Amino acid sequence: MINWHQIDTILLDLDGTLLDLHFDNHFWSEHLPLRYSEHHGMSLVEANAFLKAELNQHRGKLSWYLTNLWSERLQLDVVSLKHQVADKITIRPSVLPFLKFLRNQNKRLIIATNADHNSLNLKFKKTRIHQHVDEVYSSETFGKPKEELGYWQQLKLKTQFNVQRTLLIDDNLSVLDCAQRFGIRHLLAVNKPDSQKPANNITTYQNVEYFDALYPTKD
Repeated sequence: MINWHQIDTILLDLDGTLLDLHFDNHFWSEHLPLRYSEHHGMSLVEANAFLKAELNQHRGKLSWYLTNLWSERLQLDVVSLKHQVADKITIRPSVLPFLKFLRNQNKRLIIATNADHNSLNLKFKKTRIHQHVDEVYSSETFGKPKEELGYWQQLKLKTQFNVQRTLLIDDNLSVLDCAQRFGIRHLLAVNKPDSQKPANNITTYQNVEYFDALYPTKD
């Protein structure tokens, strides 16, 4: 599927690509509504309806990913609430062997993520996944989410990656669309970012469930 001789740099999404998206989905759709309903003295149905409406206003924007913003907006300590369910933060199957394979191929590995620094600190403490890559860049640093060209423009300025010899792996199709508009040549989607949900039917990009299929042999 991938001709590794054509690629020098791999841009790796974090949530849903390297890490199981189940943690984030569980937090935003189950844990946060429960705690919000308790804190504000409302029913779970009311809390779910309110949070869904709030989140939908910010989806795809930088604000969606900023935990400090949500803590202020919801009058809850979102980071502390994430710590309560941190046991659900896990590395996806096949990821570590895949990263080892890429390192053996002398590829440059960069985590390109929308997760803010509060989320990164929690997830890196739990998984140490950052120890397996060369660099990490959050949309919080750039002030633009990956769904906007400004993120990729700043990432390129910072890292000087060659768009013709770079592979982006991501589970977010809007992000892949934006990266394609920016000119990144090699794009790959993850079709099963959440281990507790069925695989997505993706027709617009080459896609995989796990990374075992991307190299001929295992170390």
